[in-house]
Amino acid sequence: MGHPPLEFSDCYLDSPEFRDTLKSYEVELERTSKFLKEVIKDGNSVISAIRGYSLAVQKFSQTLCLFQFDSIGDFLTDDEINIAQSFQEFAVLLQEVEHDRMMVVQNASDLLIKPLEKFRKEQIGLTKEKKKKFEKESEKYYSQLDKHLSISAKKKESQLQEADELLDKERINFYESSVEYVYQIHQVQDRKKFDVVEPVLAFLHSILTLNNLTVEMTQDFMPYKQELQLSLQNTRNHYESTREEMEELMKRMKHPSQICKMHSFLPMEGYLLCQEKWALGMTWVKYYCKYNKETRLLVMTPCEQKPTTKQGSTQLTLKSCIRRKTESIDKRFCFDVETNERNTPVTFQAFSEGERKLWMEAMDGKEPVMELNEIGFKFVRKCINYVETKVTQEGVYRTVGSNIQVQKLLNAFFDPTNPGDVDFQSSDWDGKTITSALKFYLRSLSEPLMTYSLHRDLMCAAKSDNLDFRLSEIHSLTYKLPEKNREMLAMLIKHLVNVCSHSDENLMTPSNMAVIFGPTLMRAQEETVAAMLDIKFQNIVVEILIEDCKKIFCHMPEESTAPPVPPPRITPRKRQPITISKRPARVYQHLSKDLFQFTESNY
Repeated sequence: MGHPPLEFSDCYLDSPEFRDTLKSYEVELERTSKFLKEVIKDGNSVISAIRGYSLAVQKFSQTLCLFQFDSIGDFLTDDEINIAQSFQEFAVLLQEVEHDRMMVVQNASDLLIKPLEKFRKEQIGLTKEKKKKFEKESEKYYSQLDKHLSISAKKKESQLQEADELLDKERINFYESSVEYVYQIHQVQDRKKFDVVEPVLAFLHSILTLNNLTVEMTQDFMPYKQELQLSLQNTRNHYESTREEMEELMKRMKHPSQICKMHSFLPMEGYLLCQEKWALGMTWVKYYCKYNKETRLLVMTPCEQKPTTKQGSTQLTLKSCIRRKTESIDKRFCFDVETNERNTPVTFQAFSEGERKLWMEAMDGKEPVMELNEIGFKFVRKCINYVETKVTQEGVYRTVGSNIQVQKLLNAFFDPTNPGDVDFQSSDWDGKTITSALKFYLRSLSEPLMTYSLHRDLMCAAKSDNLDFRLSEIHSLTYKLPEKNREMLAMLIKHLVNVCSHSDENLMTPSNMAVIFGPTLMRAQEETVAAMLDIKFQNIVVEILIEDCKKIFCHMPEESTAPPVPPPRITPRKRQPITISKRPARVYQHLSKDLFQFTESNY
């Protein structure tokens, strides 16, 4: 079981659970930093003395063998499994060649030490700087908040306004530093999968090739090296696509206008002060509150325990919520809540006017841009027919067209006065514009082509250990799509198979194509960090659709009792290492030419 994802929304709430999760990431970061320091030290030992080379390599291999990659989420892709087990594979190989004395590894410092030091300095060092900034802004904000909440409502309006502005400034600084810190933590967790492994892989390769190893040993290593490089490249591609989506989400979440939108998707929760009657009179007690709109249930967890008793959470069922007028109480941002459990209203104080509005709104999206209709089919068909004449062009679908030209093409084609009247062979449109417009159309559907309702099942299938079940389940789920969706998907995938069949020229393999179309054809209904981390499994689904296109779209799924999707793993998945299993090269079957003929009569 890996670490739970840190959501950007949690930065705003700053709950105790968020702080605990953040702490676990910080512990893991320190562990990784110590590991890198140890690897760098051991690498220098190998370079420094031929006499101690054998002992240094043995220690180095032991260090590699002991390290285990921690993952975000419950599941790993096949490529990530290869990467996670790579250090153990390296260690085994080093132990096999230990009996041979080797020469000093040339250029070992450039291959190993400098990249790891760069990663440790630039990535882990940057994360620690972000942590310092976060802790500093956190202390400043909560200190200012304590002062702010003690201000009397009888102060002059100008004084209150000045206090509000000062608190808002500190809140924005704190929230931005928190979001940036969470983002950097995710980045260093993902980057170490390849930025740490690649230098070690290059160093290991230099040992094998520069030190008179037997031809047999080198031949045994090369297939593994190539497979691992493919896994690294695939993981890097997944990372790049995920990073872009996560950066966009971070930017949107940092914008103040997104706070209300965020709360419309998530249960309302945060800190509130509650007015309570104690022995010495009325006092304000701080609670962390969670409110569920559907059940109208408010759960209050005390943050400050009474000295004599330990309090548990209190649950209240809401009947109504009323804003408390300022003149009726010497506190700001207050509101009263009537509940089934208490005879008198409960008075709460929020931390700002904006938060009070959010709480009160909770206690009483993206407009469809495109539709999957006849004109949409016509557009996709014309795009495909055009690209079919350019399939050998390098980087087809990877290169991006001008946003202005893309919008111009879409506006012209979907003009309600004369839809579809666009000549794609015109000099006004180039290949990049047409491929980008096709991706934009699919991404802008009111619901993704593979639907929200099937998203979870498709993700579970992609995460399965059983490769046969993975294929059969995706095959079966494809036929649960609405007829129009399946027809559009089949037309697109058959086209992508044809494009990938020319990968020797255009460099677009099914894996590369899946990185592009995974987020285009699939997406979770809620934009969260956890959903972003699942993009790599979306890519796997699309890669399977391309590689097994003929079986999936030309044959109905077999009626069989498929094995259930296994629950999340508690212990690491055990697989045969790729050096021993000798996984066969990925061969992409060419489909017959008639599968790729798209005419106006297809729809």
